[in-house]
Amino acid sequence: MRSLTRPLAALCLFASLWPAAAAAQGFSALVSPPRFEDRAQPGSVYRNVVEITNVSARAARYTLKTADWTIDGNGAVAFDTALAPGSCRPWVGLEAAQIDVAGNGKRRYRFEVAVPKDAPAGECRFAILLEGAPENVGGALALPVAGRIGIIVYLGIGDAAAKLRVIETTTAQVEGQRVPVLRVRNEGNAHTRLEGLVDGIDAKGRRYGLQPSSLPILPGETRTLALTPQADDANAPAPTLAYPLQLKGALEWDRQTLPLDQRLTP
Repeated sequence: MRSLTRPLAALCLFASLWPAAAAAQGFSALVSPPRFEDRAQPGSVYRNVVEITNVSARAARYTLKTADWTIDGNGAVAFDTALAPGSCRPWVGLEAAQIDVAGNGKRRYRFEVAVPKDAPAGECRFAILLEGAPENVGGALALPVAGRIGIIVYLGIGDAAAKLRVIETTTAQVEGQRVPVLRVRNEGNAHTRLEGLVDGIDAKGRRYGLQPSSLPILPGETRTLALTPQADDANAPAPTLAYPLQLKGALEWDRQTLPLDQRLTP
């Protein structure tokens, strides 16, 4: 990981606009955005900014470093500061390894990715870990605990793109309800997420829009994604489907479509 010593130009924040938050004893922080999804060309330097907010009344000191990460079938992310094989983290420069933010204050924190000229098409994925100072918790058997937020970065290099293939369309119990699920293989060299709604008509003739899970599908990964029926009222629980269920329509990713036309039994 390189130190960042020259000025950086701030780019527009990309992807989710919802801030990530973490709190552990005295550690109270927000970051926005919690995720970057963007592109860069070989030989270029990608630059961006994350806004860090200290929501505590007390001044806070944070350490920042990069990490590699993995994600499991339930969407839980695990971070590892050991350099993974093929990691692009040596390309990454951070503004500082440690920063101070005043109570109820904000700090714009800069990072960059210097993409080598000979970098092949693919995806540079890493995390920036924001950590507070460890604090002892637990009374007589106190243990040091530190709060942490992981800011995820996906940077597509060159013409990197996802290539999806549906391996199986079936049903499964998800959060107490049997719903359609797709087993999708990403044979490309960049991640993606399925978006949109597909129509479902159940055994009682009721029509629903079914929305896919928003979990990322990484290159070389096969992921199982649930299709959840959407209620007319956003605050109502998901409707219970009566099988057999007819699926018809198409989901989308990266300006491409994934057509679905299948009858499912439980």
